Amino acid sequence: MIQELIYLIKDKYEITFKDISLLEQAFTHSSYVNEHRHLEMTDNERLEFLGDAVLELIISDYLYHHYQDLPEGKLTKLRATIVREDSLAMFAKDCQFDKFIRLGKGEENSNGRTRSSLLCDLFESFLGALFIDQGQAAAEDFIGQVIIPRIEAGAFSHEMDHKTALQEVLQKNGDILIEYQLVKEEGPAHSRIFHVEINAGGKLLGVGSGKSKKAAEQKAAEVALADIASKKQL
Repeated sequence: MIQELIYLIKDKYEITFKDISLLEQAFTHSSYVNEHRHLEMTDNERLEFLGDAVLELIISDYLYHHYQDLPEGKLTKLRATIVREDSLAMFAKDCQFDKFIRLGKGEENSNGRTRSSLLCDLFESFLGALFIDQGQAAAEDFIGQVIIPRIEAGAFSHEMDHKTALQEVLQKNGDILIEYQLVKEEGPAHSRIFHVEINAGGKLLGVGSGKSKKAAEQKAAEVALADIASKKQL
């Protein structure tokens, strides 16, 4: 099974562990260790502890630099949504990690392989092992392949209200009319793509696309916020 895992992470993420024992530890649950005490193995709980901290740092750094107009409270709420248990369990399944975790018979029989808390711990353990084996850059690259695309695709957009953030920025010196205009629709009825532009004060501020008008408006507002933030840095 470990050879299949080694092939999987090399094929999907171009990751090759230098220390295979770290990878094995990351995928070893305490229930398996308890049932195989004669093998003197170590479970993944310490790696989970480290991976949790690595994940929070990398996600915090990404959010800080990519959502520069979101206040601290909203950044904290967004980060909490991304790194919460059910989200990390989803990432673990996306990576097919659930197929490779070593469980004790009791844990296996009680459907532990599908439990969100166990999969969340597994994802963090893998990240901790990767960090030890290859450093922060490798961990960032892995997260960049697995988590960041989800963020950019709007999986957590319910926590990223770009329209409200843009309104707060534009109206901090007084009321200003902000208009969202649908400029184009394309694609078949079951998979429409909407294109929206934002205008305020007679100026085009941003253009965005999405699978709904609401998603397109949020994307346009995100683009406008990013443009405003970049001009502030000039």
